[in-house]
Amino acid sequence: MSERQPAVLNVFPLTASTPAQVRPAGWLAIAASGLLLTSVAQAETVHQGLETEHFPVSIERVASGFEHPWAVAFLPDGRYLVSERNGQLNLVDPDSGETRVLEGMPEVNHHGQGGLLDVVLHPAFGDGEHDWVYFTWSKPEGSQSRAALSRVKWEEDALGEVEHLFEQDRASAPGRHYGSRIAWLPDGTLLMSIGDRGNEPPRAQASDDHAGTTLRLTATGSAPENNPFVDDDTTLDEIYTQGNRNIQGMTVLSNGEAWATEHGPRTGDELNLLQPGNNYGWPEVSLGNDYATNEPIGVESKPGMEDPVYRFDGRFAPSGLAEVTSEAFGPWQGSLLAGGLASEQLLLLTLEEGQVGQQEQILDGEVGRIRDVRQGPDDAIYLLSDGAQGSLYRLTPSPR
Repeated sequence: MSERQPAVLNVFPLTASTPAQVRPAGWLAIAASGLLLTSVAQAETVHQGLETEHFPVSIERVASGFEHPWAVAFLPDGRYLVSERNGQLNLVDPDSGETRVLEGMPEVNHHGQGGLLDVVLHPAFGDGEHDWVYFTWSKPEGSQSRAALSRVKWEEDALGEVEHLFEQDRASAPGRHYGSRIAWLPDGTLLMSIGDRGNEPPRAQASDDHAGTTLRLTATGSAPENNPFVDDDTTLDEIYTQGNRNIQGMTVLSNGEAWATEHGPRTGDELNLLQPGNNYGWPEVSLGNDYATNEPIGVESKPGMEDPVYRFDGRFAPSGLAEVTSEAFGPWQGSLLAGGLASEQLLLLTLEEGQVGQQEQILDGEVGRIRDVRQGPDDAIYLLSDGAQGSLYRLTPSPR
């Protein structure tokens, strides 16, 4: 389904010269080495002892004041990187809560759902040679844009030169359905989702179009030689799966399986197990309805196309997906946590032999629209709330 976010005019990126009257309330901006330095309160407990089936959980607000944040990544020294759709990449100190905007990111098409989107580290980040920060973004092209993948070298506390690795084969409008999640596979290649771009759903079934697919790329942005369609002259080499409407949650499990949550049309949001070469049906196959007529779109199932593993109830609007790997969460370990935008829910999905065995609602509105969900290296679960004043939250088990 659509993210169903309120209509927002393009907002000026914050800089040290931005007039105080247009800065978000609660932000203190000062010029320091060309960076925006934002002072926020230290982590505060906003909910304590929220009951779940197995144990209570608590939620702390780690940092706040982000303008429509999209993704969080964890540096080895304990600090966080948080992307904002307006094009800013933020460095967050976990102890003080101070946030700096890092210089050197490209100008993005900040229109509708576009902008600076996912951010992940290279799997070998920290060895010096592979200290790369990868990010997806909406590359401007006149009034249109393309989904793009780039990386930038981390140089102590600053960004080096940006390297552009990949962009989808054609620019288009309007500014929605970018997909743009990134997930690393065990072999060192990465998956990148690209939405159908919203204006022409049949593009997701076009083999000569990157829209409505997941891609499998090398660390430098090329198509691996063993991709499923490299020997098919009618299909783009980068394509890994087809028929995907708009994947905004994607994670690779400890066992190497790639899972994704996908915005369907009205009441048709899906969880899928991504397999190379598979077609997931959109728009020929769908479990959702047209927004205007409420009539079904496509058929519910079709030979040669994959049925979803799970259909979310109602208008969930999925974004953010993580496997719980921390032993601190006990019976949650090995399950998926899926975030919801319009629903403002966090769901725990227990996997049993490739199927969802149980679902439990963990949060329902406590942090607002959930944009990103990550398992942190400190055993906590991290959530990003989407909004003009978005926040980074930490979720942990709490004693009874």
